[in-house]
Amino acid sequence: MVSLKEYLPILIPIVVIEIFLLVFALKSLFKQNNFKFGNKSFWILIVVLIQIIGPILYLMIGKEEK
Repeated sequence: MVSLKEYLPILIPIVVIEIFLLVFALKSLFKQNNFKFGNKSFWILIVVLIQIIGPILYLMIGKEEK
C-alpha cells in the first residue's frame, strides 16, 4: 500500500500552483468589469469550482485585454 508520504513531493507543488492561480485569477477578476464571455459571477464560480483549469480558462478566454 502506498503512503501519503510518497505522494507529497508531487502534491505540494500542485497545491502551491493551484493556490497561486486561484489568488491571481480572483484578484484579476475583481478588478475587471468587462469580459469576453460571461459575467463576473459566472467567472467566480468557474475559477473557484474547477480546480487548476478554471483559473487558466479565465486568464485565457474570459479576461478582456485593456
